[in-house]
Amino acid sequence: MTKIVKQKENSTSDRRADAPPLSRPLAVASVPAEGLEIVIRANEPECAALARLNALPGVLWLEAPLRITRIGRDGLKVVGVLRAEVRQTCVVTLEEFDAVIEEPVSVRFAPPKAEEGAAHGRRETLTADDVMGLDDDDGADPLVGGHIDLGALAGEFLTLGLDPHPRKPGARFEEPAPAIPDDNPFAAVLKRGADTDDA
Repeated sequence: MTKIVKQKENSTSDRRADAPPLSRPLAVASVPAEGLEIVIRANEPECAALARLNALPGVLWLEAPLRITRIGRDGLKVVGVLRAEVRQTCVVTLEEFDAVIEEPVSVRFAPPKAEEGAAHGRRETLTADDVMGLDDDDGADPLVGGHIDLGALAGEFLTLGLDPHPRKPGARFEEPAPAIPDDNPFAAVLKRGADTDDA
């Protein structure tokens, strides 16, 4: 049976200056063999901080239901989805508009090789679970200090899901007609044609 945990929101008063705007640390040792299900939700100050970090007019809400499972002895896998509603500025009209982001989350964490060796102290015979966890460690994020930050992970996937050139639905770019210099030999003809069209 999967254990469900409600993550406690960090207060803004005890946060370090270099801490991510959204932080929910999780110790690897606290993850049971059957896994955990955790929902990350950003509070109002955290949404404001995420908006500043991503140069957005606003982040209205953010949540990320995540499932955390063990990989081998010391690794973790996090899967789920990041959902958020953000306020963006249209690159065409410069108007602000709201958009919903939905970004799938799938990340593996493994301890660095040196840390892993130091933790075990000596080479041991690997079990089947260990082999499954180590067969593709090159693609895993480093797990340092025995914990991961699920809030920071959600913040990263928010940034990943943002459109770098947001466009308000229905907005169309109309290229202005090129200006005709007065010294152009065809300027008089083109102007006469324009006057005729207006008539």
